[in-house]
Amino acid sequence: MSRLLIVVDRAKDWAPYYPSEDVLTFDQYLQFTAPASSRVRVINLCQSAKYLSQGYYCSLLAEARGHNVVPSVTTLNDLGKKGLFSLELEELDVSVIDWLEASGAALKPGDDDREATHQVRIRTYFGQTEHTALKPVARALFDRYPCPILEVVFKRRKTWQIESMKPASPADLRANEQDTFASALDRFSSIVWRKPRSRRRYRFDLAMLVNPDEQLPPSDAEALAYFEKAGKKLGINVEQITRRDYMRLPEYDGLFIRETTAIDHHTYRFARKAEAEGMVVIDDPVSILRCTNKVYLADLLKNNKIPTPKTLILSKEQKDSAEKVMEQIGFPAVVKIPDGAFSRGVLRAETEKELRDALKTLFKQSALVLAQEYFYTEYDWRIGVLGGRAIFACKYYMVKDHWQIYQHGADSKVDSGGFETMPTYEVPRNVIQAALNSTRLIGNGLYGVDIKQAGNRVAVIEVNDNPNIDADVEDRFLGGELYTLVMQEFLSRMEEKRRR
Repeated sequence: MSRLLIVVDRAKDWAPYYPSEDVLTFDQYLQFTAPASSRVRVINLCQSAKYLSQGYYCSLLAEARGHNVVPSVTTLNDLGKKGLFSLELEELDVSVIDWLEASGAALKPGDDDREATHQVRIRTYFGQTEHTALKPVARALFDRYPCPILEVVFKRRKTWQIESMKPASPADLRANEQDTFASALDRFSSIVWRKPRSRRRYRFDLAMLVNPDEQLPPSDAEALAYFEKAGKKLGINVEQITRRDYMRLPEYDGLFIRETTAIDHHTYRFARKAEAEGMVVIDDPVSILRCTNKVYLADLLKNNKIPTPKTLILSKEQKDSAEKVMEQIGFPAVVKIPDGAFSRGVLRAETEKELRDALKTLFKQSALVLAQEYFYTEYDWRIGVLGGRAIFACKYYMVKDHWQIYQHGADSKVDSGGFETMPTYEVPRNVIQAALNSTRLIGNGLYGVDIKQAGNRVAVIEVNDNPNIDADVEDRFLGGELYTLVMQEFLSRMEEKRRR
């Protein structure tokens, strides 16, 4: 289990807030010791964060003790370097600029919230602010400079810029600001408000990253609940988190990503941070990197002699791309962008005109495009692989009168074909072997391998780092055992890390 500590200069600095044994003065933190196996997270609210001040030493000692601290020493040092954050804000949403203009015009020199004409000072609290228009700015600054209370001064020259930033403490806050800070702290880490005796003890804490608004999530709400139930039976407290909980990651022992992943995306940043914190991570960042780009995957499979459809990697600068496809693959041909998902960014060409149009469309999105032979089958195999062994098998059938298992309509409606779930021992051996051989090249995580089979011919289409596990689909044969298998894998890995 992890423990959260809040460190303040003096006990009276916390007087306006709910008392808690998790709140320590700086002197108490100096004497604090924790069991070697425990995870400790520190929120440093000391008043001064200048070099060699109490606030600076609090973060320095926390890092020396292996505690995860906000703000870190790196953040404190970065806040002292104006060149790092004198950012031009002209590309921000117009509502942000409008708010700054209105605030700068409304205030007079000498007002509490301003030092001079066209200068505005605000405070942010764990990436939150009471000013609705500035919420995107506050969140972006907190992601870059994680600091509990941050005082930000905006100044307009030719454009609005961040003039300065510095940490603040609860002792600096007025009454109305105290309420905003307490609310932000509550959202940031609700554990501080729980009385210790009410906490239920689990052997491990697992964060499950989800996006409640995602149209095609890897797991539906029912499946997520099954993961939580399976975890609790094994002594794992599984808690759903969203992208807003980035800074809470160190509270957990593991991260399970149940949101569609991409490299230029917060899911990858979550995986990287969790791995850096020494957590067990599925999907790990290497698997995301290797699976989400089909160019990398196609080259990897080809060089390791994994059977695939005939594939060409085409460059935007090649003038004869269409000719190469017609000569080496023929029609029909499938062209796709490297990072599409759920059949997005995949086109089929039956004629030269369709091919050229498809290439023109996709080259607008990517410098490289894949072209593959069209390998017709009534269904695609999906083999789920976890820790080097196959754990589930499905047949995903094509949408009626369509050539893919998903069909995206103009009105954002998505149709999918039928499915058939079966035990892995009923799947042809060469299909299972192709799945295992391909995932060994990626890593040791959770994967979904899409395979086409016609007679004795087997071809790996792609390896997904974030495979679907939905209620009454992939679990149709194993039921609750499928969720237990995943949680058992987390349990064994977290136990192994604890033993080290």
